Amino acid sequence: MTLALLALQESHDAGESFGTPFTVNFGLFFWTWVVFIALFFVLKKFAWPAIVQATEEREHRIKRQLEDAEKMNTEAKDALEEHKKLLAGAKAEARALVTEAKTIAQKEREQLLAKAREEQQQVLERAKREIHAERDAAVADLRREAVDLSLAAASKLVEENLDDKANRKLVTEYLSSLERNG
Repeated sequence: MTLALLALQESHDAGESFGTPFTVNFGLFFWTWVVFIALFFVLKKFAWPAIVQATEEREHRIKRQLEDAEKMNTEAKDALEEHKKLLAGAKAEARALVTEAKTIAQKEREQLLAKAREEQQQVLERAKREIHAERDAAVADLRREAVDLSLAAASKLVEENLDDKANRKLVTEYLSSLERNG
């Protein structure tokens, strides 16, 4: 940079004048246009096709990317719709499973209640049979006791002891005749 400033200082000292920005130098004007036109044709011949090709490739790449993005967007929308359908189906299936489970639980409950009622009825019937058997046994014991007491009382009254089997038969027949009449 310092060299350029020195060259500029020397040319200025030599008396060469650059002039003001508003003065026209036709030599400089002519050569500027010649260089511009030559550069334009060189760029048009060699650089322009490469620039156009790169621009077109970029445009095609962007277009493909936009198409791919649109395609992926469509696929994403389709996947979202499919997901929504699957989710709705899963929810419906879950509801159906819950309903089925409730139905099965209700049936199980009813079966268990019926079984419990049946077992309760069986226990009640068994208890009634046992009560009747105990009552019949108690009645039979009371009859025997009554026969024994009656015989003891009768033997004391009569003051003689009759045959034990005959006495029992006599009292038992008497009690049976009372039951039939009563």
